[in-house]
Amino acid sequence: MTKTEKSSGSALDWLLEPDDIGVRYLAMRDLAKADAGELGAVKQAAHIRGPIAEVLAKMDKTGFWVQPGAGYYPKYTGTVWSVILLAQLGASIEMDVRIATACNYILEHNLTKDGHFTINGLPSGTADCLQGNLCCSLIDLGCQDTRLDKAFEWMARSVTGEGVAPMTDKKAPLRYYAGKCGPVFACGSNDKKSCAWGAASVMQAFSKYPREKRTSLIDKAIETGVDFLFSTDPAKADYPSGYSPRPSGNWWKFGFPNFYVTDILQIVEALVQLGYGKDPRLANALKLIRDKQDSRGRWLLEYDYTGKTWINFGAKKQPNKWVTLRALRVLNAV
Repeated sequence: MTKTEKSSGSALDWLLEPDDIGVRYLAMRDLAKADAGELGAVKQAAHIRGPIAEVLAKMDKTGFWVQPGAGYYPKYTGTVWSVILLAQLGASIEMDVRIATACNYILEHNLTKDGHFTINGLPSGTADCLQGNLCCSLIDLGCQDTRLDKAFEWMARSVTGEGVAPMTDKKAPLRYYAGKCGPVFACGSNDKKSCAWGAASVMQAFSKYPREKRTSLIDKAIETGVDFLFSTDPAKADYPSGYSPRPSGNWWKFGFPNFYVTDILQIVEALVQLGYGKDPRLANALKLIRDKQDSRGRWLLEYDYTGKTWINFGAKKQPNKWVTLRALRVLNAV
C-alpha cells in the first residue's frame, strides 16, 4: 500500500466519525459503500439531526426561506441557496416531505414556461450558474417533475445556440438576454465572454441527468461544454476572465458549499462524472488535487461562507471534512 493510499484510508476513517452525521452519511454512501441496512439508518439520522435538519428547520411550511417569491435574495440564505445547499448536503425527497415542497416552490417561482431558471421569474433573470446549480440540485434531491426536463432542454439550447435568437431580436419567442447573452456560456457579468464558472455548474448538471433521457440536443451541449472546459488545461483555469487580466484566484481555493463561485475541483467533478476521468488532458488537474492533500490525507477549506449561510462548515485554512469528501470522491472515481 502506498503512502497516498494509507493517508486516504486515514482520511476516510476521519469522515466516518460518528459525531458528524452529515459527512458520515455521504462518506458511507459514496466512499465506504456501506450495506443497505446500515446506510439507511445513517441516512435517516442525517435528516433528523444533521445539517440537513438545521436547514429544513428554517424553511417556511409553504416551501420558501426568509421571504416568499423567487428567493435569490438574500444571499446566501434565500430559497435558491437553501435548496442548493440541501442538495450538496445529500438531502433526499424520499426522506422528508418538506424537501418536495421546497422543490415545487422553486419550480413554481423560479422557472419560466420555456425552462429558464431565473432570479426573478422572468427570462431576463437567467444565468448559466443559476441554471446549472438548480438543475443539478433538483436532480440530486430526487425531483422527478416533468418541468425539470424543460429546464434541461433550455439549458442545452443556451449552450449550443440552437433555436435561440440573439439578444437584440426582442420579438423572438426564445432569445438571449443581457445576463445570459449568447451560446457557449457567454455571460454579461463576464464581459459577454464564456464563463467557466457557469460552464462548471451546467456540465455538472448534465452529468447528473439520466442517460436514457438525454436527447441529441443535450448530447451536443455536453460535447460543446467538454470542448470548452478542455480548451485550456483545467489546472491553469485560464478561461476568459471578463474584466480581469487574469483568472480568479478562487479557482485554486477548494471550498464548501459551491454556489456560483467555484473551483478547479468542480471542473474535475463534472468531467469525471461525464466519463473523462482517464482523459490525459485532466492529468494536471488531478495532480493539483492530489498535491493539496496533507500528510494525513485531508484537504483544507480554502473558500468559505462562514456567517453567510445557515451553517458554518469549518475554519478557513484548516483540514475540512466536506472538502476532503469532495476530493476523495473524485480520486476514487478515477
